[in-house]
Amino acid sequence: MDAKTGFFYLFSVVLLYAAFRVISARNPVHAVLHLMLAFSQAAGLWLMLKAEFLAIALVLVYLGAVMVLFLFVVMMLDVDIEQVRQGFWRHFPLAASIGVLIALEMAAVLMGGFRGIEEPKAAVLDAAAGQGAALSNAKALGQLMYTKYLYPVEIAAVILLVAMIAAIALTLRKRKDSKAINPSLQVHVRAADRLQLVKLEATRAAPEPVAEEKQA
Repeated sequence: MDAKTGFFYLFSVVLLYAAFRVISARNPVHAVLHLMLAFSQAAGLWLMLKAEFLAIALVLVYLGAVMVLFLFVVMMLDVDIEQVRQGFWRHFPLAASIGVLIALEMAAVLMGGFRGIEEPKAAVLDAAAGQGAALSNAKALGQLMYTKYLYPVEIAAVILLVAMIAAIALTLRKRKDSKAINPSLQVHVRAADRLQLVKLEATRAAPEPVAEEKQA
């Protein structure tokens, strides 16, 4: 058994264990952590299949954003586990039937869908040397995105930017109890508005001492 096969079995075993713990863990935080572990192992399998872009997207999108968001949401929400578990056995037959159906479909695809398929090879013509150079799928995808599909990519980026700005604008609320000072007011302040000169006499006579009452 070579190193590639060993890593495949290692990633697969850890992935299956993490996926099982996602659905069997009693603590939702532990379930989210095991889901992050499952995604990382799946990214390793994508790398072994030479699908670098899918592996990087899985790590950046799911591990770097979605799973971290889920983890913070689960940790900040006061989830009542007992209330969530109510009705579990009532819906268990339907859930088990759907799970078995999905497992059979995946088994049919994995057993009969990848036989006889050779490893794809990509090559790009070097204009200077006139020779073919090996090209990874991530590089080929990048060339397509920024040459043939450049305008759709830019339009999608602008739409995402507008959506992000709109989300920030909708959720941003000015706090009334905040004591922050507006910098524009500090810049336009004048000394006459803050300082008032009062004329006082240079010298002033000391007050006369109050005569003490004589004791009887």
